[in-house]
Amino acid sequence: MVKQLIVGDATYELANTRRLLERLPEEHMSWRPHEKSMRLAELATHLINLLNWQIAILQYPEFDLSTVPLRRKSLEKQSEILDEFDANVGKLKNLLDECDEKTLGEEWTLRHGDQIIRREPRAIALRTFGLNHMVHHRAQLGIYLRLLDISVPGIYGPSADEDAK
Repeated sequence: MVKQLIVGDATYELANTRRLLERLPEEHMSWRPHEKSMRLAELATHLINLLNWQIAILQYPEFDLSTVPLRRKSLEKQSEILDEFDANVGKLKNLLDECDEKTLGEEWTLRHGDQIIRREPRAIALRTFGLNHMVHHRAQLGIYLRLLDISVPGIYGPSADEDAK
């Protein structure tokens, strides 16, 4: 039952994340709504990184943030973003197909060197640190698109740009 919920959630959230990424305007990739905000390209690249983290949750018993760069070089073209997103969605779906309830119940640890940030079953880590985190930043992307006057797709129902019919 846990696996069914995780697969259903992941499938839905990943498809909706892609719908926003499909609307990325390349002419605005360096735009940011505020000096403290990420550039559009950085935010889109962060969504890709969160997908990489979801893969890592299923592949490894722990993830050490001290072993990865704080920020990776941003992808600047929509095609690069969609290509990497699609490839990683394929990897994640394969890992989900291969895992079982026992694997999803195994402990997973997020750390920064010796500091334990969180320790929880993989299913919970995938839902919170993986999917919920991605949904949070996807919502930011929706705000960026709105501020750039780009049509925003409905995610959990119609958006202001779609007919409620």
